[in-house]
Amino acid sequence: MANEKAARRYATAIFSLACDAKIEARIGEELKSVSDAIAGDAELQGFFVSPVLSRALKERALLATFGTKVHEIVAHSLVLLVRKRREALLGEIVRQYHAIERAARGGEPLTVTTASPLAAADLDALVKKLESRFGKKFDVETNVDPHAIGGVRVMMGDRLIDATVAGRLDDLARNLFAQRT
Repeated sequence: MANEKAARRYATAIFSLACDAKIEARIGEELKSVSDAIAGDAELQGFFVSPVLSRALKERALLATFGTKVHEIVAHSLVLLVRKRREALLGEIVRQYHAIERAARGGEPLTVTTASPLAAADLDALVKKLESRFGKKFDVETNVDPHAIGGVRVMMGDRLIDATVAGRLDDLARNLFAQRT
């Protein structure tokens, strides 16, 4: 919880700087790329979060690695994390940044899960219906779950609409069990 609050503060500050420069999406993409690169390499991750290594060494290494490849807001944010010994917050900062960015755009997360890949036209039609029904814009993520058997499961924030065959079978089993007792 404390880490989430600290990460949100950093993400808010970074987002504010990105808004001033009118490059919110770019900064979000670069933060994610840097975070993914660090998290994807165990040796680099160990180097980045190691409390034993000097801050100056980490700063030089980060600037040499990412300094010219990312915007200065991202580079300075990484250096600040190192200086404040908050390197471990990077992943959470990225998550918080994207949540802030999505809220600023008026978008909400929407996860669509199906048993097999959904055709683009069908997905677009579903999203348009949901957007018009709820009066919101959605950032869509699709998942394929063969255990769903068929149908679609839609997750909007904390609201779940489960119209999968597996979901219906679970409901049927619960109803039958409830009637037995």
